Amino acid sequence: MKIQDIQAIKLLLATPKKIAIIPHRGPDGDAMGSTLALYHFLLKLQHEPVVIAPNEFPDFLAWLPGSETVKIFEKEIENCAQILQKADLIFTLDFNALHRVGDEMEKVLASLNQPFIMIDHHQKPDDYATHVYSDTAFGSTCEMIYNFISFLDLKEAIDVTIGTCIYTGILTDSGSFKFPGTTGNTHRIVAELIDLGVPNTQIPSLLFDNSSYSRLQLLGRALQNMKVLEEHKTSYTTLTQEELDSFHYVKGDTEGIVNYGLSIKGIHLTAIFIENKDEKIIKISFRSQGDFDVNQFAREHFNGGGHRNAAGGKSTDSMEKTIQKFESIVTQLTYTEHES
Repeated sequence: MKIQDIQAIKLLLATPKKIAIIPHRGPDGDAMGSTLALYHFLLKLQHEPVVIAPNEFPDFLAWLPGSETVKIFEKEIENCAQILQKADLIFTLDFNALHRVGDEMEKVLASLNQPFIMIDHHQKPDDYATHVYSDTAFGSTCEMIYNFISFLDLKEAIDVTIGTCIYTGILTDSGSFKFPGTTGNTHRIVAELIDLGVPNTQIPSLLFDNSSYSRLQLLGRALQNMKVLEEHKTSYTTLTQEELDSFHYVKGDTEGIVNYGLSIKGIHLTAIFIENKDEKIIKISFRSQGDFDVNQFAREHFNGGGHRNAAGGKSTDSMEKTIQKFESIVTQLTYTEHES
């Protein structure tokens, strides 16, 4: 982070302020972990922070400290818009383009004149923020929040509550420390958090060992639907709206299913296509291993983006046409493109 930005932010935070903290739409563990870590940190500095999520976050994150204070924009649009308009300062975490919050919330944010601070690890940030901490080298925004607090010379403010939120985001966005963004420094931060008293053995259970029977059935259906294009080192699966409904889908139930496609020997690229009839889209998640860039793939073909090995996209075509398009693109890729 640039020294001038750090100094400017220190001045902004020198006196109590009303501060809005915003994650991306469909917030995951890193988005909620980073926003709530910052929320608790700013509380300690005597500010008035509020986390405003564009829409509901998954139930398996509801145990995070402070989650009960989070306001949901799409549930109380007028109230949240007023909070944003009255805020002195706005943080946007784990995203770098305002369209990631959804159309209605984007309109409100785009109309504001307050300073924005962006903290994010995705590629190609937009230029809406006054102060920017953007670095794709990090595996999670939560790791950047730890650094951000350190840049302000306030690392001693990190307690078990803040540390728990940070640990959660690092754990989830690193794929339990498996993804390439995991570095020695990531583990050093985690070690500090554990020494601080963060319950590192309990957090994975809270995140991953609380599935409903319906969710496991839905996973089974997704695995049954999986297709393998062996010649092209690709796998993919689908879930229709009818299938989601038949297994009583709730938000968060499809989290992590896409990763199963990479567990097949020889597979370099995988995807999951999930139908959402309310939004009239097919939501897509891509994963890869090695040097195949799914961020570029999603940007070029499916109106999305993300990281080199983990990205998302969407399609307004039917499920059938979307799959046809995906297979057509994949079958034109050369092995070199998969491996380089």
